[in-house]
Amino acid sequence: MRFYSLRAAAKINLYLEIIGDRPDGFHELVMIMQSVALADQITVRAIGVDEIRVRCSHFEVPTDQTNLAYQAAALLAQEFPDQIAKFGGVEIAIEKNIPVGAGLAGGSANAAAVLVGLDLLWQLGLSQLELQDLGAKLGSDVPFCLMGGTAIATGRGEELDPLAGLEPLHVVLAKYQSLSVPTPWAYKAYREQFGDRYLNEPQQRQDRQQRVHSGAMVAAISQRDYATLGQELCNDFEKVVLPVHPQVAQLKATMANLGGLGTLMSGSGPTVFTLAETAAQAEEIAVGLRQAIPDEDLGIWPTHLTSTGIRLDP
Repeated sequence: MRFYSLRAAAKINLYLEIIGDRPDGFHELVMIMQSVALADQITVRAIGVDEIRVRCSHFEVPTDQTNLAYQAAALLAQEFPDQIAKFGGVEIAIEKNIPVGAGLAGGSANAAAVLVGLDLLWQLGLSQLELQDLGAKLGSDVPFCLMGGTAIATGRGEELDPLAGLEPLHVVLAKYQSLSVPTPWAYKAYREQFGDRYLNEPQQRQDRQQRVHSGAMVAAISQRDYATLGQELCNDFEKVVLPVHPQVAQLKATMANLGGLGTLMSGSGPTVFTLAETAAQAEEIAVGLRQAIPDEDLGIWPTHLTSTGIRLDP
């Protein structure tokens, strides 16, 4: 049986600004996204029958049609019916290392890995841009998960402009395992509280995007000014998530007091991260956090930033 094994990297948001509403019902965003080395292992294997099967040992991960990895395979089967007829169906095995419901795009990363794996397995010969266009049909984070590295994401998150890499940096991720924050709730709560500030004219939205492109954080990334980068970390979702989830607010405050370049909640949460300049500093922060919050429910993952989103294992 032919198979491919891939590493699907998690992502964090170094910057997330909600600008306004879009005509398609999504929110207009400006984000700076970053891949981290914490990754799921995805294996796509030909099974010789016209089926899509998903298996995962993690109890919170569905293995039916609601799984985004399944949807990625179904999309390619729909787009390229001759190939699935020629090569047969696929079994998708997911080994979860990225925490579930964490604001780290684990599901989107899995879907991106399936797109890459099936492109190889079914010999589709798709370009990176073609894969990203397909990924955008599955979810706003999938195109970035395909590209990886460091990038500005605009639109609803699918329009990407790569930035200089930040691979020398390390990061400590922390999440209460039993806690999740539904992204639709976070958007709804933000709209209810801050919708009167939305920029809904196209020119206003475009101007705001351009100001971020030329702003302090992008300059800090290009100049490798890590101190300024840490100071410029920003996430609009903190305004609605932290007041409702004081446990996450306290986690952020505790991590910020342990040092590092800067601390922020990623995406709609509830994962909090601290950037660090070295592996030793990241490990020191992780140890200090475990001592400060000796809660078995708190997962802590020291890792590093990476330039790749999906990587094929040899």
